[in-house]
Amino acid sequence: MQRVSLMRRFTPANGWKLAIKRRLPALLVPLLAGGFAPNAWGAYNRVGVWLTNSPSPLYYDANRINRAVNELADTGFNTLYPNVWSRGYTFHRSRWAPLEPTLAQQAPDLDPVCRMTSDAHRRGLQVIPWFEYGLMEPGDAAVVKQNPDWVLKKQDGSPYYAMHGANLETSPLKDLRVWLNPAHPGVRQRFIGLITEIVERCHVDGIQLDDHFAWPVDLGYDAYTTALYRQETGLEPPADYTNRGWMTWRRQKLTELLVELRAALQKSNGNGRISLSPGPFRFSYNKWLQDWEIWSVRRLVDELVVQNYAYSVKGFERDLDQSALERARSWGIPINIGVLAGFGGRTTDANSLRQKIQLSAERGYGVIYFYWEGLWGQYAGAEGGDLRKALFTQLHRSLYPDPFPNSNNLRTGR
Repeated sequence: MQRVSLMRRFTPANGWKLAIKRRLPALLVPLLAGGFAPNAWGAYNRVGVWLTNSPSPLYYDANRINRAVNELADTGFNTLYPNVWSRGYTFHRSRWAPLEPTLAQQAPDLDPVCRMTSDAHRRGLQVIPWFEYGLMEPGDAAVVKQNPDWVLKKQDGSPYYAMHGANLETSPLKDLRVWLNPAHPGVRQRFIGLITEIVERCHVDGIQLDDHFAWPVDLGYDAYTTALYRQETGLEPPADYTNRGWMTWRRQKLTELLVELRAALQKSNGNGRISLSPGPFRFSYNKWLQDWEIWSVRRLVDELVVQNYAYSVKGFERDLDQSALERARSWGIPINIGVLAGFGGRTTDANSLRQKIQLSAERGYGVIYFYWEGLWGQYAGAEGGDLRKALFTQLHRSLYPDPFPNSNNLRTGR
């Protein structure tokens, strides 16, 4: 039933009438606040890359970080998205979560994100830390054990998700995932604290959330959520987790957390700039309760990096043409496309990369690659790093010749 209504909403004949009617309160928010403010990051294309420690030795050596930044700058990149929150650990000393174990053992005083930021700023690049795990935690995380009421649950009482090849029956808890409740004040305080401390510590250019900043659609049957839903609506959570009203209520709770985060960032560093890297809209909306259309039109996010990991060029092009992207662009949101360069056993060949980058540029979108080691590093594939580095250099210079006409002003927000 939900699928049918969503399909109806976006048909050419009635899509906008139904969408505007249902979303009028949200659409009025920025108008009542004085109209649509200009986007804090302006209109330009990013050429960026996600960087992480998994699997990569990048984060544990200052000289390696410096070399990586220089190589990326020389190859036409202008933005780095370093992972700062993953698998229940941070990559800096935090009051909210433990330091990543390998970093704690090998280079506890390095502070890789701050080091990367200072190196990047010297080369005119922006740095936007990526909070990969969002509201997700390993099943055996200390915060989960200490705060069981913070954890969302399924109807059968289980909180666990099997992701990235894990098995619910046989995998240890450390390989399973749980989701913290975005409606819980304790979760909100911790989540916002994790983010604002890195912004204040490293003087970065914004922060990025991705598809793990979410409320999985089959979760919400824990005691805390049930009591809150009953208090606010007078109803019990429906057994059908795709019930429209039940989904809308949970989406609103996720949006409330984003609003709180935005306000905290503005208070912390004066701009509150947020990048969001979701999946395709309908999947995000129905599976993860991420309504990034509303977040865009309400100016709760400043840019979109929409993941497009379709393996074939044809599939990639089809996903570029989703209507939600066009609508977001019409609202003035800068849009970039997440492109798979290489990870693990899956590397995109040079010819396919060329076509995907060209397709993105033709539509006016920037490109962000997943991930650093898939560019010309250990996951460069049979082509080798030299060929791929030359390819990226040529493409970036021809397709994105001057994406940051005034990088210093963009970085500081002036």
